[in-house]
Formats: sequence, C-alpha cells, structure tokens
Amino acid sequence: MKPLNQRDSTALVPSPRPSILKIAPYVGGKSGIEGHANPIKLSSNETPFGPSPAAVAAYREASAGLERYPDGHATRLKQAIATRYGLDEARIVVGAGSDEILQLVAHAFLEPGDEVIFSAHTFLIYRIVSLANGAVLCPVPEKDWCADIEAMIGAITPRTRMVFLANPDNPTGTAVGAEAVARLHAALPGNAILILDGAYAEYVTRPDYPDAFALASAHENIVATRTFSKVHGLATLRVGWALAGAVVCDAINRIRGPFNVPGPAQVAAIAALSDRAFEAQAVAHNTAWRTQMTDALSGFGFPVIPSEANFVMLDLSGRPHGFDGAAAEQALLAWGIIVRRLAGQGLPDALRISIGLEPANQAVLEAFKAMQGGAR
Repeated sequence: MKPLNQRDSTALVPSPRPSILKIAPYVGGKSGIEGHANPIKLSSNETPFGPSPAAVAAYREASAGLERYPDGHATRLKQAIATRYGLDEARIVVGAGSDEILQLVAHAFLEPGDEVIFSAHTFLIYRIVSLANGAVLCPVPEKDWCADIEAMIGAITPRTRMVFLANPDNPTGTAVGAEAVARLHAALPGNAILILDGAYAEYVTRPDYPDAFALASAHENIVATRTFSKVHGLATLRVGWALAGAVVCDAINRIRGPFNVPGPAQVAAIAALSDRAFEAQAVAHNTAWRTQMTDALSGFGFPVIPSEANFVMLDLSGRPHGFDGAAAEQALLAWGIIVRRLAGQGLPDALRISIGLEPANQAVLEAFKAMQGGAR
C-alpha cells in the first residue's frame, strides 16, 4: 500500500514542506487597549481619512448584487488603472491586495533552492512567500536604515531568481532613487525578477524617485506593485495590482483564483481611483504632518528615520531619556496610543508610528514631550 505521507511514511498525519515550518506567522498591529474605549490606533499605516465618499457610495450600490460572481478578469478596474496612469491594460494584473500578487509571483517562478534577495528588516511578507516555495533567503543589511543597493548587487549569484525592493520601505520609510534601482536591475541575471513594491509610492516627495511603471513597461523581468489599501483607504476590501511583462501576467492568471477580487471591491477601487481631489488631500496632509512629526520628535530627543511613507520610525536603540522600544511602547499605551513596536522585524528598539489626523498626531507629540522627563 502506498504510504499516506511520502516525506515520512511512519507518520499518521500530513507534514508540510520543511521550509513552511521556518515561517513565523504574520502578526498585525494591535487594535485595542484594555481599559481604553477609544484608543488612538497608529499601528497599521492606515490612512486617517478613510476611503473616498465616492468609493463608499460605489461599494454600497454594488452590495445589492452580492449573489452574483464578480468579473473574474477585473476588466473595468484594469481599464481604469490603465487610463489613470497611461499603461498597457494587457500588462496589468489585479489581486486581493498586493500581498496576493507577491504570493502568486513567488509561487509561479520560485523553485526550491532558488535564492531571494531583500533588505534584512523589510516587509515580512517577502520572507513568507519565499519560504513557502522552498527558496533560500538572502537578507541584506540596510545602510543608514535604507536598502543598501551595492550590497544587494554583491549578494547576486547565478542562483538568484527574485529580488524584492519595497520603495519606500516598510518599516523604515526610506526610499532609494532611480539611478540605484537601475543599477540593481542591470546587475540581475535575465531570468531573475525584480519586484518593485510601491505600496506607499503616492506619498513620496523625493525628486529622483524611480518611475516603476516605465521600468516595468520596458523590461519583462520587472514587476511593479501597487495597492488600494493605503492612500485610497480600502484596506478591508483587499485590492492590489501590478504592472508586469507578458510572461509574468500569463503565469499569474493561470494560478490565481478565478474570482479573486470581489465585485464591490472592484467598483470601490474604480471610484477611489477617479477621486483625485480626495487623494491629493490625503497626500498633502501626510506630507505636512510627516515633516512636523519628524521635526518635533527629533527636537524632543527621540531619533526619527527620514521617511517617504505615511509613517515615521523611531530608533530607540540608544535609549533616549531612558526609553528603549518596550518602555516607549508601554508609555504610549498608557496614553491610549497604539503604535507598532518592530520586534517581529528584528528591531525591538524601533517604533513605527502612522501619521494620523491632527488630534491623534498632537496626542503623540504630547506623550513624547512628557517622556522627555525620562523613563520611570
């Protein structure tokens, strides 16, 4: 009789691929504080403005047809994306958040033993999708809290099959310029894929930020991802997309679920994409408060990493005013403020604080001003 389990014929239960067991389950930011009815939640990089009223209205209208399967090709959404950014609709794929697209690309192109390069403290999903497909992780330490492109180039070998670059990065908020990205791509083997994760791209102000869409349009081995979860405020609906070459798009469409993005989510995303004024308001608010938060927190003696995203990260490894990461997190929780301590990313003395509305941001500044008195 054929064994039930080919990996261990003596076992009476299934066993996953060994690399799966190396994955630490993803843990999201805290959502509540015991004893606080209405805490200030700044732990998940959510837009404080919520979604566009037009997106909410479109979603409500679409909810009248929940018994219907959605358009499995997301035709109207892809058309709207192509029109908004001047892209080739045939090179666009849509997923349940950009996370799903990252998973699908990894599943389609990684073989066990292939090497995957990424920054050491970047978005945890890159580790998860790589290990899930048996790949070998090649994390590269950051330089000054930013992706070290030269070191990433130095890590490339004939076994390299994928490079993830979050730009801006999460959780640091730092970004790299166009020239550095071009050098990284030029150093890759032709059969390796460079994934440019632009989840926070709308918030970037640096003038030399790379045009990921132009790069992905010009090269078959570049994938540029975006999400509707951040600036568009549709995180709960899980809508993301990517611009990629024909081979990558074909592979994704072969293995994705046939109805992977719900109909109401698609129409909400279309409406959000068209509300340019709402988007501009959110970006302008973020830009102004990101600067104000950075300047104020630095002035209080808490080192802030310069950010291009909708959050700032504090480096408390030097224990400013006696606060390490754990002590600062607890002090903020006592103020009713939830931030993200980054122990899971290997940065136990770093805190990531999302930019909120003015009252939330002022509360954060009040708390840190009070913390100047030192840890107790």
